[in-house]
Amino acid sequence: MSLRLRGHHLLCLLGFRDMGYSPEFTLNMKVVYEALREEPSTMVLLVEGPDDLCQCYPADKPNHCRSESVDRRDQAVLDRLGLVAGTFIAWEDILKRIRLHMEPELIPHLCASCPWEPYGVCRDGLTRIGQGEGLPELPAASE
Repeated sequence: MSLRLRGHHLLCLLGFRDMGYSPEFTLNMKVVYEALREEPSTMVLLVEGPDDLCQCYPADKPNHCRSESVDRRDQAVLDRLGLVAGTFIAWEDILKRIRLHMEPELIPHLCASCPWEPYGVCRDGLTRIGQGEGLPELPAASE
């Protein structure tokens, strides 16, 4: 199994806490998140533009998946990690690069225009990864 991910989604996944733009988007993100959490050796193809997470972005919301600001965020993350689009790399190796090249203090700068940034979940996720942890288990759905 391999996944297609754009640059900034490498950070979004660290902060995923079962919230999203729509139920379909959230479910898709959860599937990708759990695949990476359960199998860190999963191969990831780094792509420019829309990826496996964008495919479920709600059609009734303004689509930012092809915006220049998101493309710039993707490139900034890839540059910081020393990666380029078109590369196949294992998720566990992405995490190693994140541990080496990212700090939680970068999130407000890299992700300034992201609507999820004020929640602090990506900074928290980045802190966890920096401490050598993997992706945490998501809380069980409340009944």
